[in-house]
Amino acid sequence: MIKTDEQHRGEIVDCARALHRLNFCPATSGNLSARLDAWRILITPTAVPKTDMQSEDLVVVSPEGRRRFGRREPTSELGMHLQIYRLRPDIKAIVHAHPPIATAFACAGVALDQPIASEFVMAVGQAPLAAYGTPGTPELTASLERLIPRHTAILMGNHGVVTYGKDLKDAFGKMELVEHFADLVLATLKIGSQVKLTPEQLRRLEEAAARYGTGRRP
Repeated sequence: MIKTDEQHRGEIVDCARALHRLNFCPATSGNLSARLDAWRILITPTAVPKTDMQSEDLVVVSPEGRRRFGRREPTSELGMHLQIYRLRPDIKAIVHAHPPIATAFACAGVALDQPIASEFVMAVGQAPLAAYGTPGTPELTASLERLIPRHTAILMGNHGVVTYGKDLKDAFGKMELVEHFADLVLATLKIGSQVKLTPEQLRRLEEAAARYGTGRRP
């Protein structure tokens, strides 16, 4: 079913508030977007707390970043969203947030790529670590460029997490899974042991992911 623009707006506002409730987007942090069509991207504004944001605050921009509709300025991290849409024509929605445990891994310089949890492997695969880039600058987009085509979740060095998928529900779910997996990895480090899946087990999980259509890139 094709969604209307108003439905997309409502979904972004609802998702933004859910992220705030989870403590993934405190204060004005984080940003979300949805690709409406080949010519328009709907994105959250800059400097608006997620709890206060209304559907009319969202901004419509072109794939080149020109503002087409909206009373506010788009997020300062617009360039990151545009880059993901440009490199991944299959992607329809993006969530950038700061879930505390996963962000702690990003600040510690540790990727979430340990092959230890079958569900995470099937649904997300890995959450590699991108080098630090100053938020809102070309330095940030450059740090992500090589990882975007092969992943749908990326830890942003000393910053946060970005996830993307076939729709906003998919991108939001991946964000939840990254934080859940970060919690699991942290627990294994405290326990002092990790049992890693074998290459053969990973191959079978990849096949299962393809059969079940988890949203991972083929």
